[in-house]
Amino acid sequence: MKLYQIDVRSTFFSGLIQEEVYIEQPPWFRSDTFPHHVFKLSKSLYGLKQAHRAWYEKLSSFLLENGFEREKVNTSLFCKNYDSQFILVQVYVDDIMFGATNETLCENVSKLMQTKFEMSMMGELDFFLGLQTK
Repeated sequence: MKLYQIDVRSTFFSGLIQEEVYIEQPPWFRSDTFPHHVFKLSKSLYGLKQAHRAWYEKLSSFLLENGFEREKVNTSLFCKNYDSQFILVQVYVDDIMFGATNETLCENVSKLMQTKFEMSMMGELDFFLGLQTK
């Protein structure tokens, strides 16, 4: 089984937030007409505490819609079976690694993910969360 890593660009800007969140005007973007107004967010922003949850919901929904099953003990691990073959996708915030028993399945999941998210393949996995893999 080969393991690969995906780099997702603009991860925290893709999630939709469920609750109402307001932010004050940043110093470089103040309105002279309405200096005390605030902005209501419709999408997630980097640094927002809801950003991680919004991103995970978007990614996990996409995986589930495409036939993956969420594991019960480790809910950030997704699996999809093809007869005697399978593919695993492990998500940790914005770090994603995946591996399959068949090279074609790896190519397929990479293409599938790139249809929905702006990402690039980083090649075979060497390090994941500070752990070296061989």
